[in-house]
Amino acid sequence: MIRIAAVGDVHVDKDVVGRYRPALEELPDRADALLIAGDLTRHGTVDEAKCFAEEFGGLGVPVVVVLGNHDHQSDQQDELTRAIEDAGITVLEGSATVLEIRGHRLGIAGTKGFGGGFAGACASNFGEREMKDFVGTAERYADDLERALKSVECDALVALTHYSPVPETLVGEPLEIYAFLGCYQLGRSIDAAHAALALHGHAHHGSERGRTPGGVPVRNVAHPVIKQAYNVYQLLSDEVDTTLIGAR
Repeated sequence: MIRIAAVGDVHVDKDVVGRYRPALEELPDRADALLIAGDLTRHGTVDEAKCFAEEFGGLGVPVVVVLGNHDHQSDQQDELTRAIEDAGITVLEGSATVLEIRGHRLGIAGTKGFGGGFAGACASNFGEREMKDFVGTAERYADDLERALKSVECDALVALTHYSPVPETLVGEPLEIYAFLGCYQLGRSIDAAHAALALHGHAHHGSERGRTPGGVPVRNVAHPVIKQAYNVYQLLSDEVDTTLIGAR
């Protein structure tokens, strides 16, 4: 069994430093790795990235993250990524990593993702150049995720995104903004690679549980949804969900 702690949308700045740390200090006893589904910072500044690295670095377990839309706000995403990686945290964007955990290989492929909507209510690659660019961006992120997922050989494969791959985990958000919270292309990529689990954030008022059309469990781990420092999920087990969860 592999135990994955996960959270998203932690929005760290100097005022948040210390808030998560007491629960994070318990991670080595509770999980084998921590995955963070984007929106690591509030406004995407390098100073905030350093605060994030202080809060989530040096935990005694591997930490793997993707960026979110907030992390792009200040157009400093490259510098922000370097600051986080300098703390020993792995940042994925259309890329993958493999962790060796008690004789098992855990593969994690990640991307921020993008919006666009879902079957029956999605943007199409047609019409004005601006619309084609919008949909093309969603397709590019999804294609990169699929390539990354298929690039690894492992015993258990996880897709980590910020935007949602399914509408079920958006329930609770206004229907009018679903198209800005995720896209069906991400779910299609996850199914094409036969992932074991998909984790995302972004939808603060959404729901925790969903499935891709191909049956892959999807979990919205945005902090406002799970309402604690992290949840723990199980792979190579009969159950994905576990009652072993983090502190508030």
